[in-house]
Amino acid sequence: MKQSEIKELSTADLQDKLGALKKNYTDLKMAHAITPLENPLQLRTLRRTVARIATELTKRELQ
Repeated sequence: MKQSEIKELSTADLQDKLGALKKNYTDLKMAHAITPLENPLQLRTLRRTVARIATELTKRELQ
């Protein structure tokens, strides 16, 4: 997800998406530990997306 897409979502949508992405990330991480993924860069992009959403949520809380 791009930052512009994240800014358009509501806070509730961001929280739901964050929970789903965190679960997806842990599942991928466990799968990668057992057998290597075809595209290990998925982990990096997913981790960065989680960070972007968490940052946006924090920024909204501070305002």
